[in-house]
Amino acid sequence: MSILSGKNILLGITAGIAAYKTASLVRLFIKAGANVKVVMTPASKDFITPLTLSTLSKNPVHSLFTNEDDDNAVWNNHVELGLWADVFVIAPATANTMSKMANGTCDNLLLATYLSAKCPVYFAPAMDLDMYKHPSTLSSFKKLNAFGNVMIPATSGELASGLVGEGRMAEPEDIVVFIENDILDKLPLRGKKILITAGPTYEAIDPVRFIGNHSSGKMGFEIAKASANLGAEVILVSGPTHQTVSHSLINVIKVTSASEMYDEAHKYFNAVDIAILSAAVADYRPKNVSDKKIKKKETTFTIELEKTKDILKSLGAIKKQQFLVGFALETNNELEHAKGKLESKNLNLIVLNSLNDKGAGFGGSTNKVTFITDTKDVIEHQLKSKAEVASDVLQQILKQIDA
Repeated sequence: MSILSGKNILLGITAGIAAYKTASLVRLFIKAGANVKVVMTPASKDFITPLTLSTLSKNPVHSLFTNEDDDNAVWNNHVELGLWADVFVIAPATANTMSKMANGTCDNLLLATYLSAKCPVYFAPAMDLDMYKHPSTLSSFKKLNAFGNVMIPATSGELASGLVGEGRMAEPEDIVVFIENDILDKLPLRGKKILITAGPTYEAIDPVRFIGNHSSGKMGFEIAKASANLGAEVILVSGPTHQTVSHSLINVIKVTSASEMYDEAHKYFNAVDIAILSAAVADYRPKNVSDKKIKKKETTFTIELEKTKDILKSLGAIKKQQFLVGFALETNNELEHAKGKLESKNLNLIVLNSLNDKGAGFGGSTNKVTFITDTKDVIEHQLKSKAEVASDVLQQILKQIDA
């Protein structure tokens, strides 16, 4: 999954011959999982039709401040468009439009939207080589960069004039890659490796039966997605679950038992910066596992259990530079038990949730947690979606790392 997945991308198109490439650009943004809207300068419609772009983006294309329909004017709200966007991409960006952007000229809907946008703005220049090197164009580049706008450099190649040189708009595939890499490079967990465990473990009784729990794995998967969306490379070790994730930065390793999860966690732990163990690992497993299905004979049946290896404690014992996070699901004396685990397992942070809190615990889409830090700070959170809790966990980790 691309870092652009789920993002709102506003594509601004100006009147250059390279506008014909924007049909491919829209398709690539959609393929990356983004939502796309298009705003055009009136003159750009001479190079590519709004119908083409609206069909590809599945959204109306805007070029004027009003849409005329049987003498009924409908205002295209430039402020609303600017606020909707997570990313604003102006491609192609002509010398004329860039000069207006640099100097605050606002004579069309695209420029009004640009001046209203609160999101990152990328611009991909496209023009003939002499125009590209003209001092006024270079001045526009400098001003726009000073505003915090990001330039996607033009390339060298054959131009519409027949000349060959610098000024050719970057290819759509390269524009997408440029934006993805730029976003990733600015994310707070870029360059970090995170180990996450999720879901239950199943401890076999015989080939058909097992001891397990009700963990859905949703919390761990949400943390994995949130970590990747902040730029981290994620190793997600998951017990049996129906949860799925597709992201280029997430490597899912499937296991079944506590022993398998122990082995995989130790395999990767030394190479990671952060480890978040949210899995509901079985505390006990059958001491003797039958290789054949056990027949129903007696009225009662006794299974002798033995302790599983404590993955969290074993990692705490060998941790060096890693930031180690544990989860505690409690039913009584919650804070006391969580604080005890924090110390005995050498954690930097423990996330406490109680089965006594409505909406918390296994199986649901919400959770209510309390953070306890290694400096004994207790931070309570309200009931939230597990996606929001995942974000809170990562923000707390970043806060402690940066402290």
